[in-house]
Amino acid sequence: MSERGRTTTDAAEPPAHGDRVDSATEAFVTHRNLLFTVAYEMLGSAADAEDVLQETWLRWVNVDLATVRDQRAYLVRIATRQALTRLRTLGRRKESYIGPWLPEPLLTAPDVAEDVELADSVSMAMLLVMETLGPTERAVFVLREVFDLAYDEIAEAVGKNHAAVRQIAHRARAHVAARRPRDVVSPADTRAALAAFQRAVETGDLQDLLDVLAPDVVLLSDGGGLKQAVPRPIVGAGKAARLLTAGLSKFAVRASVEPVQVNGHPGLILRLNGEIDGVVAMRVEDGLITGLYYVRNPEKLSRVEQETALSR
Repeated sequence: MSERGRTTTDAAEPPAHGDRVDSATEAFVTHRNLLFTVAYEMLGSAADAEDVLQETWLRWVNVDLATVRDQRAYLVRIATRQALTRLRTLGRRKESYIGPWLPEPLLTAPDVAEDVELADSVSMAMLLVMETLGPTERAVFVLREVFDLAYDEIAEAVGKNHAAVRQIAHRARAHVAARRPRDVVSPADTRAALAAFQRAVETGDLQDLLDVLAPDVVLLSDGGGLKQAVPRPIVGAGKAARLLTAGLSKFAVRASVEPVQVNGHPGLILRLNGEIDGVVAMRVEDGLITGLYYVRNPEKLSRVEQETALSR
């Protein structure tokens, strides 16, 4: 199966050559979901996170484990360094990306939603906020705020000294706080907004849609140049509602909508003729939808048919 078709965080099968490799494999398997989550939160791409796991394994298998005091911290350090390198490459790729770029959505299990901090950190809205950080700031923020690593451990991972990491963490925390949703929204409120949105989409009722959209809602659609999508952000409830009702009315007979858990939050999978056409995630504040994210790029939809395990 191709890298994009994987739905687990498995790395390449290690060579069987002795107890050292067996011990390395056991440690890697124990922490692989954590490592995937670190890489995914830094990159917003499951396919690239899988590549980071591969690269992490190749380096880890050659480490003398007798010299490793904390295997978890050591593995996180390797994965972070590999993710930082890939993040800088991704930044160049995004500059030539066609239309808005959205994170690759993940179908997640209920246990992700139950961990409020983890669910918040992998939400589409938060991943988009983290896109506004520089690579090192993003790494420091993820490792400190989500995974609660000590500053010394983070310093080793990003190649900075302790004092510099503390400053970067403070700066990143303030940057994110100014842009993240103001309050933590309960799953029940999100489900209610999502259900109202689903009814409005299925009935094509413009007023019902307007009732659930915030006046300043932002609609982003990612087709990656492979599927038709809105080429730039749409701002405002009226514009977003008219665009949605006009676009979806063309497919009403052939379309079906399935509620699912996307990145730890309620979302929707839209199917046309039984095939996945796209995934809808949203940002909800005060009971209204303030952000709508519609991923149609087929290269980003391989992770919404089976659940992906995340941990911290």
